[in-house]
Amino acid sequence: MSDTMTDWAIRVPASSANLGAGFDVLGMALALHAEVGCGEPPGGAQIADQHHPARISFERLGGHGPLWIRSTIPIGRGLGFSGAVRVGGAAAAIVQRNGPNAIEHDEGLSEVLAIATELERHADNAAASLYGGLVVAAADTVTRVPMAFDPAVVVWVPSASTSTDHSRSTLADQVSLSDAVFNLGRVAMFVAACANGDASALREATRDRLHQNVRLEQVPQSASAMELGLEAGAWASWLSGSGPTVAMFCESNRAAEIAARLPSTGHTKLLRIDHQGATVTGIADQTEPVEPASL
Repeated sequence: MSDTMTDWAIRVPASSANLGAGFDVLGMALALHAEVGCGEPPGGAQIADQHHPARISFERLGGHGPLWIRSTIPIGRGLGFSGAVRVGGAAAAIVQRNGPNAIEHDEGLSEVLAIATELERHADNAAASLYGGLVVAAADTVTRVPMAFDPAVVVWVPSASTSTDHSRSTLADQVSLSDAVFNLGRVAMFVAACANGDASALREATRDRLHQNVRLEQVPQSASAMELGLEAGAWASWLSGSGPTVAMFCESNRAAEIAARLPSTGHTKLLRIDHQGATVTGIADQTEPVEPASL
């Protein structure tokens, strides 16, 4: 392959996983994106080296030649950066091999999901970034949840990062039957509330007994942000992935007010749910600040 820039890129949304009780099962795509493409990098992009997660998934599906990354997704903050770029790298390999329409078909989607899930070790972030919207990911099966409303998503991002591996190592290997049943009920409630447009059920539906409390002990400012968001009128608030980022649902006309009430030790993003997932797009020069492409 030539080093000449191609006329396409894979645009992949960030994601928020777990959404309270849905540990390793629920994921939601957010309108904050990474782009992955082949050949010479455009403005604002960086070449992905051999250790980059996008490069690894790209080569696993037979991709060859230079690969570049351009991203506005914060790294190590619980917004699915690694899942998004792994999806982007795998999708780029398939498009390079089979053309721009390749990831619109079930076979291409399945290939991307399989590689990204294997490398991520769980499917929630990758499935949301690939398919868009709110998804339930169980093994190699992904189901999109219909949304009866389109809430604003306020995201509070602290300056500190979190290691997912370290965060997971603090969780119990076994849980009680009562805690398992508690979480099952809240996951079902969350899915039903989103499908029916019942915003009043979301606060209870995002309560959790499996992971959030343990993780929040390590990031007390995130716990404070969750409580402040709820006090300011958010429908629900949760630790995004393994944190330390906090995400919350609210009415669109309340988003800025809620964001202003969150701790000044982090910055806020006012986002929407991305319902498209990974798409093939044209390339334009980047004019906005980007996050570093390397981990």
